[in-house]
Amino acid sequence: MDTTTRPLVIDPSGSDIHGEAARIRERGPVALVELPGEVVAWAVSDATLLKELLTDPRVSKDPRQHWPAWINGEITPEWPLFTWVAVTNMFTAYGADHRRLRKLVATAFTARRTAALRPRIEELTAGLIEKLAAVPAGEVVDLREEYCYPIPIQVICELFGVEDEKMREKFRTLVDSIFNTTADAEEVAATFEGIHVLLTELVALKRREPADDMTSLLIAAREEDGSRLTEPELIDTLLLVISAGHETTVNLLDNAIHLLLTHPEQRALVREGKASWSDVIEEALRVESPVASLPLRYAVEDIRAGDVTIKKGDAILAAYAAAGRNPALHGADADRFDLTRVNKEHLAFGHGVHHCLGAPLARLEAEIALPALFERFPDLELGCAEDELRPVASFISNGHRALPARIHGAGNGTG
Repeated sequence: MDTTTRPLVIDPSGSDIHGEAARIRERGPVALVELPGEVVAWAVSDATLLKELLTDPRVSKDPRQHWPAWINGEITPEWPLFTWVAVTNMFTAYGADHRRLRKLVATAFTARRTAALRPRIEELTAGLIEKLAAVPAGEVVDLREEYCYPIPIQVICELFGVEDEKMREKFRTLVDSIFNTTADAEEVAATFEGIHVLLTELVALKRREPADDMTSLLIAAREEDGSRLTEPELIDTLLLVISAGHETTVNLLDNAIHLLLTHPEQRALVREGKASWSDVIEEALRVESPVASLPLRYAVEDIRAGDVTIKKGDAILAAYAAAGRNPALHGADADRFDLTRVNKEHLAFGHGVHHCLGAPLARLEAEIALPALFERFPDLELGCAEDELRPVASFISNGHRALPARIHGAGNGTG
């Protein structure tokens, strides 16, 4: 890899996601960055170019075929991002394998199945709203913990038949650790082992007691040619959909709520009917992508991208947060949260054959949860100074460790 230009060192703690994104953009549409473990990659921050690369057959997600660092044994289980590249599922598949796995997983996220979840999401949301309404007036609550987390984790666990409360809590803890890019080698190894043990238990349970859930469906699913998910593919596919199915939606809700709390003029537009909740969701996804940067992809052959050549075998980082605020697409005010913005185009859910299958479910949860909260509590306000908020410890996941809020008038349920 050509490293004549010193790579920008990525902060694994994600302490300044957007400042770092701006610095990446300053280096050009495609810029060298250094990930934890001194792994060098090309960060693609130009939205148009990123869309092209996401669908380019010369770009692979399979390290076993196309990443020399993996093939040569340079990437070990102690690497902080090991789980992100070591899994064998749709996330790391290429070509025909990716098409096969995506087709099997797509059965879990059909439009019919997603729409059928609306009553359950509304029920869960209503229950959480009542819990918030019982909080003494003026008291501060952590909305990320008490509202943003419970809905997505409950929905995805019910969808995949994770009924045991202790198992759900283990999933949450382990997925949080996967997204923690500051984790040390011991935690990385323990998380990788722990999540696979837990998923193996789930699969064994569903083999003994199959039910009307997605885990049972994936166990039984076969392609038209008779092929089915191998055991590693099954386990790692469950890891992908359960982790991605709740973490990104938690961040979507967290960021959208935070943006409305800190932009009263935009909130007023919604209240006055001058902007829709769809506007809120799409603009929040653009300006605060739930996944800031996603590792990794690899060049199958030399690729000319902008003014640089990504050499065969080079790693590629999809810089979604940087692309969402790219002035080349969104103008000089690309950093601004603006519900009246005509072009809210974003890549928060990927693109093309790599567009997130769970995107409609995430949007459905947001379009139910956001209006329910703000219509019940119109005087909701941030419960701390803006500079006291802390980001999650990750350059991948983009959200807050906590989202304190003060709910006025909650005690009598009048909002």
